Amino acid sequence: MTDGLEDVVAAETVLSDVDGLAGRLIVRGQPLEALAGHSTYAQVLSLLWDGFFPALPADLSLPLGEARQRVYALTERELPLLADRPVYDGMRALIARLPDETDLDSALLLAAAPAVLLPALPRLRAGAAPIAPDAALGHATDMLRMATGVVPRPEAAAALDTYLVTVADHGLNASTFAARVIASTQAGLNSAVLGALGALKGALHGGAPGPVLDMLDAIGAPSNAESWIDAELARGGRLMGFGHRIYRVRDPRADALKAALGRIHKVGAVNADRMALADAVETTALAALRRHKPDRQLDTNVEFYTALLLEALGFPRDAFTAVFAAGRVGGWIAHAKEAGQGRLIRPKSRYVGPMPRKAA
Repeated sequence: MTDGLEDVVAAETVLSDVDGLAGRLIVRGQPLEALAGHSTYAQVLSLLWDGFFPALPADLSLPLGEARQRVYALTERELPLLADRPVYDGMRALIARLPDETDLDSALLLAAAPAVLLPALPRLRAGAAPIAPDAALGHATDMLRMATGVVPRPEAAAALDTYLVTVADHGLNASTFAARVIASTQAGLNSAVLGALGALKGALHGGAPGPVLDMLDAIGAPSNAESWIDAELARGGRLMGFGHRIYRVRDPRADALKAALGRIHKVGAVNADRMALADAVETTALAALRRHKPDRQLDTNVEFYTALLLEALGFPRDAFTAVFAAGRVGGWIAHAKEAGQGRLIRPKSRYVGPMPRKAA
């Protein structure tokens, strides 16, 4: 049996390719470094969705903005009812209220939904009223405005856009595979997205960025990094933000997010002490991993700089996985459309349980 389906090819796709040995991510023929920091999320949606919807507009910025307004109108009444729920659970419940079709209109609503619901639920929890979307603003700009109540600095909006683009698609990960399986039954896009949301919630997939900050808090100061990290590795603990199931070298998404973090640091949007601590922890952790685990290639992954970037942008830790979903939903939709054109996904299993006893 192949544990975790390691190296099993389960689909052919035009959407993305992850080369773990080379540390390379390609999205629809474009290397990640050509997209992250250069393209908006709406532009990457156009790239991912090309060929899957008839008459797809070349620019999805306004249609996506109008979809944010429709999501808000469809969920405004129910939002207060879910304010006491965890952000991710409330968002998922409200997304279930949206149509379950396979057309572009449904896709836009689903892509817009996390950007609307994620800012609204923490505001309600804090006793503030949710803020209606502005269709004329860029997707990342509006998402931050709805979260904070003020139009963000361009550098902050660009940083969030970079994050959303960076995580939009990443091969056949667990949530994307779940979306493909569901779509292959010819269920609607909402069904596929809800299944993917369920898979993303797990700590082994989308639930890891928050604990990176817990680790930094526990270390406290750069001078504590070496002793804390050595003790953690000695007791068999895991360093959050390091190592990846696929990448055997540095995760290219980590570099894209580190660059975005650096740009907002230059304009004073990142706590200088936090940056100094993060730099010390990364350097110390990589050296310690080489000492403690010389037979394994463990490097910085996307979670490390995701946590720092989302913290700097003001998102609460318990909302980090929901922000991840706000980016990945575009890829889920593209994969669902691709898988929906093929056969029902129905792999075999090998029975290893007991057999009935033969009659004497």
